[in-house]
Amino acid sequence: MKSNVKKIVRRAQQSLELTSKPKIAKAFKLAKSEGLFDYNWYQEHYGQFPHELAAFTDYLDKSKSSNVNPSARFDTEFYQRCNVDIYLNGISPLLHYMYHGRYEGRASAGVFDRWLPSDELLAKDSSTWKSQKIAIVLHIYYPDFVDKFVDTVRCFPTSVDIFVTAGTSDIEQASKNKFSKLDNVKSVKTAICENRGRNFGPFLVNFSKELLEYDLMCHLHSKKSLYSGREQTQWFDYLNNFLLKDKHVVKSVLRLFDGNDELGIYYPTSFWMMPAWVNHWTCNKAFAKGFEDDWGIDISDNFVNYPVGGMFWARPKALKPLLDRKFTYDNFPSEPLPNDGSWLHALERVLGLLVEKQGYKQFFYYPPQGKFTTDKSSISAAYFKSPESLLGDIQNFDIISFDIFDTVLRRDYTAPDYAKFKLGKDLVNEGFFQSPEAFVDHRNAAELACRKKQNFEGDVDIFETYHALAIEKKIDPLIAQNWAEREFGYDLEMAQPKDEIVKIVHELNARGRDIWFITDIYYTKEQISKMLRKIGISVPYTLLVSSDIKKRKDTGTMWKYVKSRVDKLEKSFIHVGDNVRSDAQICGDFGLQNVHILNPLDKWRIANLADYKLDNEENIFKWGKLISNFGRYPFFGE
Repeated sequence: MKSNVKKIVRRAQQSLELTSKPKIAKAFKLAKSEGLFDYNWYQEHYGQFPHELAAFTDYLDKSKSSNVNPSARFDTEFYQRCNVDIYLNGISPLLHYMYHGRYEGRASAGVFDRWLPSDELLAKDSSTWKSQKIAIVLHIYYPDFVDKFVDTVRCFPTSVDIFVTAGTSDIEQASKNKFSKLDNVKSVKTAICENRGRNFGPFLVNFSKELLEYDLMCHLHSKKSLYSGREQTQWFDYLNNFLLKDKHVVKSVLRLFDGNDELGIYYPTSFWMMPAWVNHWTCNKAFAKGFEDDWGIDISDNFVNYPVGGMFWARPKALKPLLDRKFTYDNFPSEPLPNDGSWLHALERVLGLLVEKQGYKQFFYYPPQGKFTTDKSSISAAYFKSPESLLGDIQNFDIISFDIFDTVLRRDYTAPDYAKFKLGKDLVNEGFFQSPEAFVDHRNAAELACRKKQNFEGDVDIFETYHALAIEKKIDPLIAQNWAEREFGYDLEMAQPKDEIVKIVHELNARGRDIWFITDIYYTKEQISKMLRKIGISVPYTLLVSSDIKKRKDTGTMWKYVKSRVDKLEKSFIHVGDNVRSDAQICGDFGLQNVHILNPLDKWRIANLADYKLDNEENIFKWGKLISNFGRYPFFGE
């Protein structure tokens, strides 16, 4: 009887909403009739809804910022990535496709798996999940986010305490007034914060000790990006959806924490429109050294699972070493901060490592499949790509540029200084140095001295380095010049093609594309040309070598130069390279498209293969060739 009454009520609700929302009702009927929206499929993935229209409306709202799918017949992420203008304008992709996209010839696809978690966490009901003591910790810098957070917390399924750090007194007062009126909010604590420490500093300074008294904490902050002519909040909306707003997800998170004592921190997988390398340390490892020393965490891997954007759920006791520290605002770097590369960027990256060091696990929500998992491999999912797929990604650009070392060229042994070491062995036998290691140290010190002399502007070539070494060692400059040529000779001898990438270069040339090679290296332009011939590059190309034009990728001067040339040519451009900073992040900062690929060492680590050392010649022989061969193709899926 009760079941029948519920069905009648739900049908009545849907009929009322169909009448009151005619545009959505029309879209719903069209999507359903064409199989583009499947109510049962949607519920299997994203939880229960009172009726079909409620589920469809849920999809329309989420799909503007999240890679959820309406059915097996329409892949939201595929459509958004192929049509970035739709994403930037905050339009639901399915609506656009049905009314405009298909008539404009825009591509669509059925759902396909980009990543398959190796395990799934299933939330179980209990009598205790609602009794957990919960703190919701909000840092609000933008005034309009007060109402956003209030509307979200209003629907939270249990009672909570609210902690707000506010950018202004007006935000603080509005937060007090509005949160305190919510029935499910037990208490509201606020603090006006200094403009220091971004989202972490304020709550660590004001509330860290109190948070240790809670079973769970959820931290979010107001986040906007301003570009493309309108405010962009998709990244925030994505995180807010799967941390605080989505009822099914939030209830599942609370139940999973309640039923699994080993779970320590939760966040959705990294925002799907971020670049593949977003889970890389980039330039932040140096800033994490203090955390490594204090907490004994391991930061050796270059890719790391962490809550990108700094928003998460956690057991405060899993973060005890952090929350136990006494912070003042002076502990945090002052503004303005760079887009990347600071103590705060490092702190964000160590949260998951700290939780694991405390004996807990991280867990994640993957929206395309609607699954919770402890599988950490999502951060490398974008690096599964066949050569054909890579070619497809870049073939439509007019100019395709490639980094050289570890991109189109690999060495017999993955050990960048091995050519120097081999020369050092010769020079030991010739009586110039006591050990190969001593020579490598002197040679590298001479290069550093040359760079310091130039205030690290421009670049130096190998002959400048050896001239400086000749002065230091008081030897004939001609002898030192011979050493420079011999070092290059050893490196040339070890140069091998990365076959799949070299083949792609030739295929692009055959299709009429312009090929550029851009490298930061101390070898001369003539020497690099010899290396390219050695690995089989036999097509016309433009070659930009840092030692020749005195501009470097890693300082941005090369990319400024490239951008100027490309703009004058009025051609489209994309760069392919393995260095996260110089080939991807900094390149992108200049508005240049790029594809990041894996160098052999990163590919080896991501594959979780055997630990290795490259600290002596024996280990270079043992591991260097294996790693070089394994990393020949810079993706998984060859």
